[in-house]
Amino acid sequence: MLLSIRIYTYAVILIIGSLFSLQKAKKLYQRPTTSAVRYEIFKTPQKVSEKVIKSTGTTVQVTGREKIPEGAVLYVANHQGLFDILAFLGYLGKPVGFIAKKEINKLPIIRKWMSLIHCVFIDREDRRQSIKAINQGIENLKEGYSLVVFPEGTRSRGESLHEFKPGSLRLATKAQVPIVPVTINGTYRMLEEGKGKIQGSSVSMVIHDPILPEDYEPLKSADLAKKLQETVESALPFAKKNEEKELIRK
Repeated sequence: MLLSIRIYTYAVILIIGSLFSLQKAKKLYQRPTTSAVRYEIFKTPQKVSEKVIKSTGTTVQVTGREKIPEGAVLYVANHQGLFDILAFLGYLGKPVGFIAKKEINKLPIIRKWMSLIHCVFIDREDRRQSIKAINQGIENLKEGYSLVVFPEGTRSRGESLHEFKPGSLRLATKAQVPIVPVTINGTYRMLEEGKGKIQGSSVSMVIHDPILPEDYEPLKSADLAKKLQETVESALPFAKKNEEKELIRK
């Protein structure tokens, strides 16, 4: 528990310490958008996220960065725990925003940074607001800002997946941007496995081949969701073990 308190305190200090950079980022936000401006604004959230994860004793290994296309993409990932967001921010290597729960918008300083990196806050209990949020996400993608979505809709708190919901995939199909499946594993051990007690872990992020608009256009939304779920699931340890068992049986 002492480790958890130290890490929470360290995270708060880092966030408060980002206020100077926040003022600078706000000024940059007013400038015409370029890739250089996006990276400069994103630099602080990236550094803070990386420092917080390292302070837990966690290591993060990312494979497949070279597969990410240029321009805006929709990253579709499984959702093991709260640290998934920090892993994406700190280690993806590209500026990215999120479709995030409305509760995060109540956090001081953090909500300002999330606004600057073009996150979208969604209230799943309010259908009208959800539609509005998705439409805003579509516009963000069209304007060149990549987003991450967790189509399970909630944390799995382990390696098994909840069913991918197809609704959030409208972000890509309406904006006509590539979809990049990402498998994340190990983040649930950092918090959820310890029932709120923070601990170190070994986290992996596997970036799969992108699915281009011309490839997903013929698919129904439910079929696309299933295809993405199978791709994400294929890089999880239990899926690999099942494949090995099937090969042995044959």
